[in-house]
Amino acid sequence: MTSGIAVQDNADKLEPPAGSEPHGHGNQGLARLALGAVGVVFGDIGTSPLYAFRETFAGHHKLEASDANVLGVLSLIFWSMMLVVTIKYVAIIMRADNKGEGGSLALLALISRSGSTKARWTKGLVLLGVFATALFYGDSMITPAISVLTAVEGLKVVNQGFAPFVIPIAIGILIGLFAIQSRGVGKVGLLFGPIMVVYFLVLAVLGIVNIMAWPQVFAALNPYYAARFFYDDGIHAFLAMGSVVLAVTGAEALYADMGHFGRNPIRVSWLFFVLPALMFNYLGQGAMILAAPDAMVPHIIRNPFFLLAPDNLRLPLVILATMATVIASQAVISGAFSVTQQAIQLGFMPRLRIEHTSASSAGQIYIPAINWALMIMVCLLVLFFRSSSNLAAAYGIAVTGAMLIDTCLVSVVLFKLWQWNKIAASVLLAAIGSVDLAYFSANLTKVPDGGWFPLLMGFVIFTLLTTWARGRALMIERMREAAIPVPVFVRSAVNSATRVPGTAVFMTSSAGGVPHALLHNLKHNKVLHERVVLLTVKIEDVPYVDVVKRIWFENLESGFFRLVVRYGFMEEPDVPAALALATECGAKFKMMDTSFFLARQTLIASSRPGMAIWREKLFAWMLRNAESAMEFFRLPTNRVVELGSQVEI
Repeated sequence: MTSGIAVQDNADKLEPPAGSEPHGHGNQGLARLALGAVGVVFGDIGTSPLYAFRETFAGHHKLEASDANVLGVLSLIFWSMMLVVTIKYVAIIMRADNKGEGGSLALLALISRSGSTKARWTKGLVLLGVFATALFYGDSMITPAISVLTAVEGLKVVNQGFAPFVIPIAIGILIGLFAIQSRGVGKVGLLFGPIMVVYFLVLAVLGIVNIMAWPQVFAALNPYYAARFFYDDGIHAFLAMGSVVLAVTGAEALYADMGHFGRNPIRVSWLFFVLPALMFNYLGQGAMILAAPDAMVPHIIRNPFFLLAPDNLRLPLVILATMATVIASQAVISGAFSVTQQAIQLGFMPRLRIEHTSASSAGQIYIPAINWALMIMVCLLVLFFRSSSNLAAAYGIAVTGAMLIDTCLVSVVLFKLWQWNKIAASVLLAAIGSVDLAYFSANLTKVPDGGWFPLLMGFVIFTLLTTWARGRALMIERMREAAIPVPVFVRSAVNSATRVPGTAVFMTSSAGGVPHALLHNLKHNKVLHERVVLLTVKIEDVPYVDVVKRIWFENLESGFFRLVVRYGFMEEPDVPAALALATECGAKFKMMDTSFFLARQTLIASSRPGMAIWREKLFAWMLRNAESAMEFFRLPTNRVVELGSQVEI
């Protein structure tokens, strides 16, 4: 791979890339996984009916609630779901998985591994994929805030006296949600699955009951009404797209969360359960407005979702919707965990502590640093914007930006990897791309009203990701410049140093040259162990590496060995376990007779070409705050020696 997409310098492969084994979800069965998917993956898009239709008529760019406008908006919602969610993500992009994993980085790794892209395009594709990832983090902050706040605001529909308590209740619910993440997404999904099944059934029933009052609303499924909407009033229709797109937010979470539950459970849940329930509810909201007397319409459009239910059922609906919005937040939180793990392993983020929460499903993880950082940002968003309508202005631009980038990346997949018929692929991409571009352009009009926030967060996170990737590549390059060839070192060292019993494992990021830690140890202690292992951990651009291809071995003579241990970007490195597989390096490795030597680099910013000084200082700060290699590689704490060195970049 190029442009730094590697944790351990994948440029100089010692042999062809290791094979991989498909992602596994244990023996959980389709029904169980589909239930978990309903509980986690569809929470985001499932709670869009709370605010998407409302914001079109009561948001920052208000539409008149005429028959033509209502039918036009409903038609836009339906065909957006069909084009963006069903065709683009469920039918096409979810096929472009990287050994079972989804998300922009997995798609980028799939493209890069194929080697089918021209060199001049590679860097641009990398930057697009990284920016899509940065935008996803912005979405992960806004989704919990707007979802939970919208549901809790339903209390004001029940009784206006609840208004002062809306924000404190929302903050309390969000803190509770983030507090339970350490229990694992699988357990959370099974807990939330039955709740979401009930929620979607309620959506469908409320919609059908109101459709019966004005069944002509089914005409909105005809694309003629969407086209007529634009023909009659193109400017207002274009502005309305900034709110209509809220109906498909969460589509990217289907792809990012694919590693948690698998492709087929997500497809089955969407096509046969979630999509029908959502459309019944949207049509019901439209039918309620179309059937209502003119005097009641202004009241209804302020909160059509909760007014679908009769008075005595509104409080239970608020409670159910609040639980559903908690689950909506879960979709992007679990997606953020998956994306973060991929970013760490692919070399775009420093090491962070990752906890696996399931023994049977490797994709279910928990990252404390990301969890608590998201919680703080989400609570600050609620306190700053204070209402769901204000947050709606900030929502959508991150999602549509990521969707547009996904379309660019999948176009490479269609033409280069799958080699589709060029005419058919061009027509399909033109249809999908024009929709994505229109939605993104419409959301740009919301930048002054709050859309600046996800863009700001996206650029900040993009800067962090690219700074880490570039800084790490420069650091490895500088260390390689000063490296001594291993054969030369071995010949000189064995004749001048005293050999002592035991095994010394020197961790090195480069598969060539002598590690700095080895040079420093020989310089200061003037001894060499009987067995010296130069160990490099390489992260391949596949999610999982077959255990039989985990180890690459080379005998360097005189008791020196080189080991390359390969992992996929969704695996957690475990060096002691890998050493147990190394049977060609002499006697079996015993941890009590093995010392691990790590080099801790201190970076010195310089005017050498490569990066701006401020980025060098930022990289140095990120390096200091990364999780130690000892914990990341699961090294025994009482067998590790760290030796410092200075590197000028």
